[in-house]
Amino acid sequence: MTRALDDAALLPLVDALAAGDWVSGEALATAAGLSRAALAKRVTQIEAWGLDIEARTGLGYRLSTPLERLDAAGLSSPALRRVDVALRVDSTNQRLLEAPAADDPQALFAEAQTAGRGRRGRDWRSPFGANLYLSLAWSFPGWPPRLGCLPLAVGVAATRALAASGLTGVQLKWPNDLRLGEAKLGGILIESRSEIGGACRVVIGLGLNVSMTAAQAADLGQPWIAVHAAQDRAGAPRVSRNALAANLLLELTRALGEFQASGFASFLADWQRLDIAAGRPVRIVGAGPDIEGRACGIDDDGALIVETPDGRRQHLHAGEISVRLEPQP
Repeated sequence: MTRALDDAALLPLVDALAAGDWVSGEALATAAGLSRAALAKRVTQIEAWGLDIEARTGLGYRLSTPLERLDAAGLSSPALRRVDVALRVDSTNQRLLEAPAADDPQALFAEAQTAGRGRRGRDWRSPFGANLYLSLAWSFPGWPPRLGCLPLAVGVAATRALAASGLTGVQLKWPNDLRLGEAKLGGILIESRSEIGGACRVVIGLGLNVSMTAAQAADLGQPWIAVHAAQDRAGAPRVSRNALAANLLLELTRALGEFQASGFASFLADWQRLDIAAGRPVRIVGAGPDIEGRACGIDDDGALIVETPDGRRQHLHAGEISVRLEPQP
C-alpha cells in the first residue's frame, strides 16, 4: 500500500490551486513530476483536509473559493514572545496547554485542526485555510478576580477586531459565541490551570468562520455565517485572512493586558451593548430540567441572570449549560 505523503509535501499542490482558478490536471502533474493517476491521489489527500475541490473534464481542478495561507512572519507582534502557524494540528488549545509557560505570551494558529473543540466537548469544524483557528497562552502573576468574566472580555475584544476589519453588527451570546443576526460567526474556549508560585495560566481558543463554504459546513447543525459572506452581503470589501488574524492578535493582547490591570469593569458597558439575549426569552439546557425565562444581562461575576415566569431571578454560571434564544413573543 502506498504511504500517504506528509502534509508539507502536499502544500505545493494546495498553493497551485489557491487562486481559485481552473488549473489543468496535465499542468499540475507536469509541475509536480507526477503521473495523472498519482496527481489524482494527491488531490484526494488534500480533499481530506476539508478543502472543497471541483474537478471537471477539459478544465482540470479548482478550489471552490480562493485560499490565503497565513504568514507567521507577518503576524509577529511585540506584545507576544512567539507567533507560530501550524499546517494541521489536533487542537491549537491542546498544543499550547502542552507548551512551556516560559514562552508566554504566545500564539498559535493552525491552517486546519483534526480535533478542534468547543465548549461542552463539542467538535469544531476546521477545514483547511477556510477559517481562523487561534489559541493564545497568557500567564497572569496571580489568579485575577472574577476570572469567569474573561470569556466575555475576549468576546468584546473579538468584536473590536472584526469592526477594525470592516465587519460591524457582530453581537455576543453568553458566554462565548460571536453572532451576526441569528447565525453563529465564531466561538471562544478558555482553559486555565494553576502554575508554580500561584500564577494562573490561561489558553484562549478562538474559532472564527472566514470563508467556509456550504460544502465544508455540511451537517453543521446550526445556522452559521462567515466573515466574507457577511461582507459580500453588505457590499463591503473582503478583509484578508492575514489582516483579520493580525487585528485579532492586537485586540486580544490589549484586552488581556487591560483585564490583568483592571478586571472586567472596562468591558462591561460594551458587553451589555453587544448582548444579543438582553430582554429576550431564553431556554437554558444541560443542567437538570430546562429553565425558561427572560435574559436580564449578567452579574458582577459574569453569571447570566434569567428571570423565570414566577418572578425569581436565577444567576447561572457557564459550566455545562447552554443558552437557546427563543422567538420573541
